[in-house]
Amino acid sequence: MQVVQSAFIPALLAAVGLYALYKGVDVFPTFLHGAKNGLRTAVSILPTMVGMLTVVYMLRASGAIDLAAAVLAPVFQLLGIPKECTALTLLKPISGGGGLALGSEIMKNCGPDSYAGRVAAVMLGSSETSLYTLSVYSGHLGLNRTRYAIFAALCADLTAFAVSAALVRLYFPDV
Repeated sequence: MQVVQSAFIPALLAAVGLYALYKGVDVFPTFLHGAKNGLRTAVSILPTMVGMLTVVYMLRASGAIDLAAAVLAPVFQLLGIPKECTALTLLKPISGGGGLALGSEIMKNCGPDSYAGRVAAVMLGSSETSLYTLSVYSGHLGLNRTRYAIFAALCADLTAFAVSAALVRLYFPDV
């Protein structure tokens, strides 16, 4: 199995290169053009990424996420989301790394097989860093009016979080 895993990426790259040669595509100049466009995109989204990372760090360091989680915990508990996962529901749409750190903390404190640990794991896998993604795409494309997109993304995240808790209750009733 290890050999197959180690050989997969080189084999895939070789197959793409051979297919391009078969189709008559000049591979190296095409690769350079794609790399140049990728670099341009990375440079254009850098200010947005720095801004979002600064906001996430400030929210975590100030305790605002924990305070908001304490206030909203009763509302989220109505949806079946355990109070230990409330901060995760607030941070995951903004930061994938921050969400992963909180999920790890939940599993460390409550245990990976606990209800909160399982809900956190499913939440991490079923939701997106939607506010971060929206800000990066909007910043890159120069979009200014994203009000409905943000509302839709947050509704989708809330749905993912509530369904995560419901599925954990359904598939792990003994927890």
